[in-house]
Amino acid sequence: MKTKSLIFAAVSAAALAACGGNGASTATRDSIRAAGSSTVYPFAKAVAEAFSRDNPDFKAPIIESIGSGAGIEAFCKGEGFETPDIANASRRMKASEFETCKTNGVTDIVEVQVGLDGIALASAKGGITMNLTPKIIYEALAAKPYGKDQTAKTWQDVDASLPATPILVYGPPSTSGTRDALKELILEAGCKTDEATKALKETNEDEFKKICTEVRSDGAYVDQGEQDNLIVQKIEGNMNAVGIFGYSYLEENLDKLQGLTVNGVEPTYDNIASFTYPGARPLFMYVKKNHLDAVPGLKEYLVAWTKMWAKDGPLAKHGLVASPDDVMAASTKAATEYTLLDGSQLK
Repeated sequence: MKTKSLIFAAVSAAALAACGGNGASTATRDSIRAAGSSTVYPFAKAVAEAFSRDNPDFKAPIIESIGSGAGIEAFCKGEGFETPDIANASRRMKASEFETCKTNGVTDIVEVQVGLDGIALASAKGGITMNLTPKIIYEALAAKPYGKDQTAKTWQDVDASLPATPILVYGPPSTSGTRDALKELILEAGCKTDEATKALKETNEDEFKKICTEVRSDGAYVDQGEQDNLIVQKIEGNMNAVGIFGYSYLEENLDKLQGLTVNGVEPTYDNIASFTYPGARPLFMYVKKNHLDAVPGLKEYLVAWTKMWAKDGPLAKHGLVASPDDVMAASTKAATEYTLLDGSQLK
């Protein structure tokens, strides 16, 4: 049976290679390729390893950590073997990205929510501790808080209850889905505590976005690239530094790190699952339906996800928070019946 499926995949692969990405490629590929979010990366790798153990006749999937934005951009360049089969993302695909996909011939896309994660703020064990709020985080990190010059040098400059310690935050780059979620879930929420700035969203959304989501570049916020483990290393070695990354990296390093509360809520599995923690967010993968029969093992790889993402499943040990039951059921259907994304709910 496996030999027949591989022969069928080879025939399908030849057909897909013939059309390639916008008709330009005749390349072939016999392994799954996924690219995107550094947050989704450890989960995708764990699934890939389980898939390889259970399906030795298929080659090991190639999983790349290049950021959600870069992963979706590569995914949307066209169909064919020079492009990824899957885009991993720590935020939902944007409407503009969906339109780019369609323009480039990527019209049949399957969206799968693989679970939940939280944007955790953390420090070294025994290091700086603070009870933060979206307002405090925004005022500490914004390039121009409420449109005014950024003058805060220490956390105490932002809020008198905080330590007089220089602001030093290691966080994700602009290409990261974690950065996008930080903007939407934390920075914008903090920015909107000012009524005048909140009202600006209705009259000048571009200016609102600039004021509310641009991060300072004077050294207080350090873009640490797409490897969240580097952020862990940076804050582990500096008792006064704060890191921002996916919750899974905090959970895997609780012997070295401590989570910082936001609105008095700790970044824990249960608080993220209930969306009590302000930084809770869904994680996604996007799959090209036309690659399913062309790339050997791609269907089986999707099934492997469905066997691992439950609350008591193997991915929970890596820090993945399970989706609510109704969302998980819809995700299982998408991963096995290949429900197409119509784009109407994208922003």
